[in-house]
Amino acid sequence: MKDEAQKIIYTTVSIDKETGRLVEKICKRYSLKKSEVVKLAFLYLEKTHINPADAPESVKSELAKINKRQDDIIRFIRHYEEEQLNPMIRASHSIAVKFDTAVGILTEKVNSEINTSKENLVNVLKKLDEHFGKIAVVINNQSASLDKLSVTINKQTQTQQRDNQKLLKLISLYSELATCGVMDGKRKESLRTEINDLINE
Repeated sequence: MKDEAQKIIYTTVSIDKETGRLVEKICKRYSLKKSEVVKLAFLYLEKTHINPADAPESVKSELAKINKRQDDIIRFIRHYEEEQLNPMIRASHSIAVKFDTAVGILTEKVNSEINTSKENLVNVLKKLDEHFGKIAVVINNQSASLDKLSVTINKQTQTQQRDNQKLLKLISLYSELATCGVMDGKRKESLRTEINDLINE
């Protein structure tokens, strides 16, 4: 360590009295030696890539520049939301509402057809029972078949409803993904994972 310290070669720089007073003032303020102040100042200029020949601007003007950039970014985000995201969300919502309505109508129609078929079959079986004494066996067989058919249709309806709910959930997740802001990286990743999990169920 001592050998390395002895190898340091010092040089001198001439400065005017006004600059000398400024250096002494900084030394007193921060309890530093003149050589430390000069070294730290040059390291700061090197690190920040500031040209000391450029006239320094006030903090107020720099803050105004930053605020203007922030305002420009906010305006861009709002414009993007208005022009791109909001129409997409409205379209997705409209599709989801239409899809939900279609599913409701289809479910009602299927249930209505099941009930109508059941009523027609029961009426036919009653008429057959009036004419034939042995029709009870046929009615039991037909009733069992009808129950099986009803169970099958109910299972298919439940499966269809589950698929419809899954699709509505996917639409909702895509809508939420579309509304994520520029800075919502974590939320976007979470939504993408949830969408993939839902698709791969």
